[in-house]
Amino acid sequence: MTMPDHKPERKPDQKPEPDQKPEPDEPGQETYAARAFRALESAGASVRVQAALAVGTDPDPRFVGKLVERCAVEPEFHVREMLTWALTRHSPSITVPKLVGELRSERAQARSQALHTLSKIGDGQAWPAITRALLTDADDEVARAAWRAAVVLVPEREKPGLAAVLVTQLGRGGPETRLSLSRAVIALGERMMPTLQAAMAASDPQVRQHAIATERLWYDPDAGFESAIEEAKRVAALGTTSQDE
Repeated sequence: MTMPDHKPERKPDQKPEPDQKPEPDEPGQETYAARAFRALESAGASVRVQAALAVGTDPDPRFVGKLVERCAVEPEFHVREMLTWALTRHSPSITVPKLVGELRSERAQARSQALHTLSKIGDGQAWPAITRALLTDADDEVARAAWRAAVVLVPEREKPGLAAVLVTQLGRGGPETRLSLSRAVIALGERMMPTLQAAMAASDPQVRQHAIATERLWYDPDAGFESAIEEAKRVAALGTTSQDE
């Protein structure tokens, strides 16, 4: 008697090995895409991160919308990082427009994670979407992500204009937010210096101290931010800057 061909059964949640393409879906069976979508919404963070890893390992345009959707609501940092990685594995021609669309979301996490992912993709077509509204967003996480994305995406000729917007945020937030802003300003290179030096003479002491600390970090990148701030306080109190010393 001839036995019928029989494929080994694959468990519903089993993902293909990194070098293995998904087997064709048989009629009546749940599709691989549907299983991946379900896994990305699993209650278990370990399942979600493995699903994102599998989707990024074997990129497929069908997954991009779901990955972007999950970025907006995923509660775990390490899972969000894997979602971002998975998106970077897909074509920017597909991912960038969808991520740019998220920048208009009312959900802060959607905006911040989209900005973070755009900074990792590094495709300049996203630059026009990095608006002043995002760079000055009331949510610190969104603003910080916008600063990081902006310095990656900005064309050389537009660096002075970006610096002018960034210095309006000097003195904002706590130490982490201020350090993020200092790093973004410094990343613009020499083109930011005239704008930064103008801020060093600001009437607001918080702005002035932050600007001076940023200049200190520019000249001494190994200096800690806290020590740069303390030095900035001393300099501001004495009314001197590096230009005067």
